[in-house]
Amino acid sequence: QVQLVESGGGLVQAGGSLRLSCVASGHTFSSYSMGWFRQAPGKEREFVASITWNGGSRSYADSVKGRFTISRDNAKNTVYLQMNSLKSEDTAVYYCKAGLRGLDYWGQGTQVTVSS
Repeated sequence: QVQLVESGGGLVQAGGSLRLSCVASGHTFSSYSMGWFRQAPGKEREFVASITWNGGSRSYADSVKGRFTISRDNAKNTVYLQMNSLKSEDTAVYYCKAGLRGLDYWGQGTQVTVSS
């Protein structure tokens, strides 16, 4: 089992940047694909970005392409989401997800609020 703890959220002005971190417990972090999702008030949770176990492949939602970058450091059991050029519509709770062989684990989320 994997436990995930996100951090790095906060309040930022439009056009600003934030870097989210997600630290995973356990010894098999490097085996998991990792992803970031977000959920805005009154909306369903949506995919933001994902990265394969070795960082060899990354995917992004169209809405964040060119602005967000996902990366991971397997030595630190950590996945990051660098968010630049933030917009008010990026306001949401951001969740980290770990996936392996059909099992998914979620963090508790971190709030990102972008003021216009």
